[in-house]
Amino acid sequence: MPRPRYSQVSLEATPYYHCISRCVRRAFLCGSDNHTGQDYEHRRQWIEDKLLQLGQIFAIDICAYAIMSNHYHVVLHIDKDQAQNWELDDIISHWHQLFSGNLLSQRHSHGESLGPEELKVLEDCSETWRERLMDISWFMRVLNEHIAREANTEDNCTGRFWEGRFKSQALLDEAALIACMAYVDLNPIRSKMSTTPEESDHTSIKQRIHKAQQIEYPNAMKQQVKTLMPFVGNPRKDMPDGLPFKLTDYMELVDWSGRILREDKRGAIPNDFPPILQRLNMEPQHWLYLTKEYESPFKGLVGSVNKLRQACALLGYQRLPGLRNCALFFP
Repeated sequence: MPRPRYSQVSLEATPYYHCISRCVRRAFLCGSDNHTGQDYEHRRQWIEDKLLQLGQIFAIDICAYAIMSNHYHVVLHIDKDQAQNWELDDIISHWHQLFSGNLLSQRHSHGESLGPEELKVLEDCSETWRERLMDISWFMRVLNEHIAREANTEDNCTGRFWEGRFKSQALLDEAALIACMAYVDLNPIRSKMSTTPEESDHTSIKQRIHKAQQIEYPNAMKQQVKTLMPFVGNPRKDMPDGLPFKLTDYMELVDWSGRILREDKRGAIPNDFPPILQRLNMEPQHWLYLTKEYESPFKGLVGSVNKLRQACALLGYQRLPGLRNCALFFP
């Protein structure tokens, strides 16, 4: 039986999560259906636009994403510090971009003064909203519900558009995080929808590469894509918030991995593999397997054995799910 979502998320263990949502019956409801001739390709843009918009409203950063024909992947980072630093007006402003709030929040946002009891009620409501604005379940709920309504309106029908639950994986360390991001960004190449990362429509890697080509210093945090979580370089003292890698290293890694995926030659691994794999102590053959099969080896927690044990202790798990594969792929 699937575990409830609250028992799979622990910010003490990790703020990074890989989420996957699929259309019902895995139908081609977001792309071109070769069997019926229907073209729903424009809906991929709907998902991308809404995804990036929600990343600016929630206290959740978008690390990587890929919008496919019948499903999408997204790697999310929960920014608890950002949410905790929001004042009452900030919370109401963010919540009102999603929902109408209540009578008290509407009055407050219009500048009306509230009595002490009314203000206390509003503050209690705002704390609930604060928690929801850094909750991946609420993030995915808002995203999927919006797309389902748009699609059902266009099709003049009712019923489910997405499968009941989205799948999630907790990414417990740097190696698990970057392997998952590359797996997500390489989705169109694996499925032969694109031949290179820079041509992969509706992916984060395409956005990052195109932006990097337009600026003088691609690794400069402030010059990167504003709607995506920035790369801030290798771990160091006084490190700013962001992905703990260089953007240029990551783009090189994705390009290297994508070329090998396209070669379709068993065991064809060049000797000059990117140094970032050396830093993470990952074997090239293990890396390439993960860029193709990231979802299947792991149940819900992904990372080194030490990180896995810590996360399971925090979540109250009796057993260590995926222990053997974590030990194999993340030594």
